[in-house]
Amino acid sequence: MKKFKYNFIVMALAVMALGLFSCADEPDKYEVASGLPSVSYVRCLSTEIQGSNDDPDMHYTNGELVTEASPQSIVCLVGKNLRSVYEIYFNDKKGILNSSYITDNTLIVQIPRSVPETVTDKIYMITKDLDTVTYDFHVVISAPQIISMGNEYAPVGSSQTLTGNYFIDDPGTPLAINFTGADGSMIPAEITNISSDFTQVTFTVPAGAVEGPIYVTSVYGTTKTSFYYKDSRGMLFDFDTNGLDNHGWNGHSSTIDDTALSGKFIQLGDGSSVLNGEVWDEQHFSFVYWPGSWNSPENYDDEGENGIRLTDIADFSDWSNMALKFEMCIPSEYPWSNAAMQIIFAGVDKVTFGGAGVDIFGKTVAGANNAYMTNNANPRALYRPWSTSPTGSYDTGGEWVTVTLPIAANFVYGWDGSVSSGSLTAESFTSMWIFVSSCGVEGVECTPIIKIDNIRVVPN
Repeated sequence: MKKFKYNFIVMALAVMALGLFSCADEPDKYEVASGLPSVSYVRCLSTEIQGSNDDPDMHYTNGELVTEASPQSIVCLVGKNLRSVYEIYFNDKKGILNSSYITDNTLIVQIPRSVPETVTDKIYMITKDLDTVTYDFHVVISAPQIISMGNEYAPVGSSQTLTGNYFIDDPGTPLAINFTGADGSMIPAEITNISSDFTQVTFTVPAGAVEGPIYVTSVYGTTKTSFYYKDSRGMLFDFDTNGLDNHGWNGHSSTIDDTALSGKFIQLGDGSSVLNGEVWDEQHFSFVYWPGSWNSPENYDDEGENGIRLTDIADFSDWSNMALKFEMCIPSEYPWSNAAMQIIFAGVDKVTFGGAGVDIFGKTVAGANNAYMTNNANPRALYRPWSTSPTGSYDTGGEWVTVTLPIAANFVYGWDGSVSSGSLTAESFTSMWIFVSSCGVEGVECTPIIKIDNIRVVPN
């Protein structure tokens, strides 16, 4: 025991000595310098990615000398004695300094995201002694950036929210939202609220609004939405006008009730049918569309519109730059907390409504089957918003919301949640199956009601 105590004390002293030695032996340890900094020029280090709303002629920089840059751009100040900078501000917004990116001659920092309240077009460098050195620099605030609208099919008079950034209401140039009118005119919407961080704006859908883009204007410019209000481009199933509905072995046909958004819709689940990771319930949780008939050769004419291929309705040639969209409503009384909405497109080589054989174009058709659904080689989307909810449960409060699933990013999974070994082509989109079942993520057993309308494919 005495020997153990002696060894323990020796070890403890050794650790203390090592700690003292390590603290003393740090010649490169960062220390704030004294004196004043000076800046000779600024380089922009951000490699910017052109977005769909950007001007095609916009010039992008990577390390070029700049006198201005946008929020969240990474810039490098080049000068002298820059280790004397203790705090940095762009206009009145404080930047975050990281000593790993500061030397005597360079200082790398990200321009704050927040919109300045007082614009001075200066960088303020404050030393530890509270001396301030300024440098002329303009922070370029973007025109409004629009990511999404709560419900793209919202009825006139309803309250809706746009989400994005830079929804700035300047006293001299108030923020404005305009919808497309029937004659191409602009129909103004009444704005009821703008979030304090300028990322959301709430408004009332105006009378006279028709299908088309929405325009948002601030003091910094005008942005046109990439999506359309009441978009009918690439409409596959609106369950009202084009005649297409459930067309397969099982699944739900369209219905209508007083919660309808714009006519008929499909409903998955009835509020009593149980959903868990093991249930295969096509009767209650499936909507399927298989093109074709029992004609030989297959001519995709089943005595009505339901026989045609989806590729005859929408152009999928640029599918990797398209998104699947639909409106969805889930009552709060019947939330969703298990399994994924598996959405799978498949070509006629995987499935058709009728017998196997050859079609009028000389292509081999698979005939009716459901084996391709559980095959991990067939890519599909797994939409499961409940899995990222803090409560493990998801509903829309009985309201209709727009769901957007970019095809290239989302249609990459297999039945069990693993990455699919297959790939899509422009000929993979002749059929569609929406089936809430499985997905490889365990949730909580539930009895949901999921209503879907206006299934469409549109440009991203």
